[in-house]
Amino acid sequence: MATDAFSDLNLFALVARHRNLAAAAREIGVTPPAVSKRLAQLERRLGVRLMNRTTRRLSLTPEGELYLASGSRILDELAELEQLVTRSRGEPTGLLRVNASFGFGRTHVAPAVSEFVERFPAMKIQLHLTDRPLSLQEEGFDVGIRFGEVPDARINARLLVKNRRIACASPAYLKQHGKPATPHDLAHHACIVLRENDSAYGTWHFSRGKRAETVKVDGALSSNDGSIVLGWALDGRGIVVRSQWEIAGYIERGELVPLLAEWALPNADIHAIYLERNRLSAKLRTFVDFLGDYLRSAFGQASGDTV
Repeated sequence: MATDAFSDLNLFALVARHRNLAAAAREIGVTPPAVSKRLAQLERRLGVRLMNRTTRRLSLTPEGELYLASGSRILDELAELEQLVTRSRGEPTGLLRVNASFGFGRTHVAPAVSEFVERFPAMKIQLHLTDRPLSLQEEGFDVGIRFGEVPDARINARLLVKNRRIACASPAYLKQHGKPATPHDLAHHACIVLRENDSAYGTWHFSRGKRAETVKVDGALSSNDGSIVLGWALDGRGIVVRSQWEIAGYIERGELVPLLAEWALPNADIHAIYLERNRLSAKLRTFVDFLGDYLRSAFGQASGDTV
């Protein structure tokens, strides 16, 4: 296959992933008309229509579906070949697309990426922050940073750093309202609820050994933004559940007080997830190793598992 054919195939796969010319054009730094022209040239060369175009969205024709399915396998095989050839090199090279949440991405992933590209200047990183986890397969990401249990057994996951969820409140709130002695005491407190990821709204799950308690909490304040609910807790507005990575400093300074220490909330360990076809990628392995070392150093934890 000629070089320009590989280039056309890459472009088509990019547009098919976004289903939008403008989004694909932004990713590669060209104008939407330039992308449209390339697609038209590709269709003329092949003699078939690959996409149906509307004012809002693109859809694949049956020929386009076939071209994408077979072409994606070719692109994956080419990527694997390049990984085999370059694996012996001392320095990784290429592009990685990374998805993370807004809060953790800004606070920890972005600074880690900055140090990573300084150490490995042949690498390029596209960091895409979202309020909800995105599909690696559908959105074309190489790696995603996720909290808690990995829901899909088909996804490869690497534990980056241990992380607990903690119920806490400000000293001012506790002075006025007292500390809850059991999880069910929370039903009588003002609780600040984070609404995210379609989880059951206002339901907190606690465990202690084999015992489990589920509490329906309530309060005057709720938000879909973690920084906002944390700020309200610091203002003394109620009890909140936040991740260890976010509140450790506030607890150390006495601005927040951890509650119900004998009870555990659902796991919030931080993982890097990636597709099976990327498992042996030198650039992915190097990035995940680096990010894990960076986070464990930041959290004061010992080295963990490897890919």
